[in-house]
Amino acid sequence: MIHVIMGLKGSGKTKKMIDSIREAVASAHGDVVCIEYGQKLTYDLPHKVRLVDSKEYGISNPDMLKGLLSGLHAGNYDITNVYIDNLYKTIGADRAAGEEFILWCAQFAEANFMDITITVSDDAALASEGIKAYL
Repeated sequence: MIHVIMGLKGSGKTKKMIDSIREAVASAHGDVVCIEYGQKLTYDLPHKVRLVDSKEYGISNPDMLKGLLSGLHAGNYDITNVYIDNLYKTIGADRAAGEEFILWCAQFAEANFMDITITVSDDAALASEGIKAYL
């Protein structure tokens, strides 16, 4: 399953994601991973969460992030929840590439029995019909 938290800058997306991560850590039967751009969430999340700084690995486009997600899963089949903070900044892309990535994530999550939550800094009213299904 995939969830998209979409809103303009300052609308509380990251706070919603942090609350969701805390709930997942408390109730998930597997591992929780958070991919962030930079190291700003280090002290906001429980120590059980595996934090991955996408800048540290040079993630700069959607294909690289797909590879990171695939590699994380290949190395640990116990991952049940993945959180990606600030998608557009992480992949250095625009709305079209972001929506394509989100649709790929939906298929990946379903095939691998994961929940993936993604925050997107954009106006939710401008999302395509395909993406609105995940809001």
